[in-house]
Amino acid sequence: MNTKMFLILLALFVFASPIFAQAQTTDANEVHKWVAITSGFAMAIASGLCGLAQAKAVAASAEAMARNPGASAAIRFALLLGLVLIESLALYTLVIIFAKVVLPT
Repeated sequence: MNTKMFLILLALFVFASPIFAQAQTTDANEVHKWVAITSGFAMAIASGLCGLAQAKAVAASAEAMARNPGASAAIRFALLLGLVLIESLALYTLVIIFAKVVLPT
């Protein structure tokens, strides 16, 4: 029964997809304007979330080092690795925005 329902839904999605097709827009400046605006929002959201994540990571590592000073080296290594990975999110967002806004195709 599940396979039959899956195939029916798959056929429905395949046949219904042209209904939602969007017409080709001819105004490239209008599209580029919206890309620039949404890119700013994307960078703001990514930077804000990175800041929150870094603050939580630093607070947790400071508490962990206070509870167990003998494990400070391992905690510090894990903290730095985590901070690098968190910061990479903002940098990837910045690179994508640069590629879409400054270098339009």
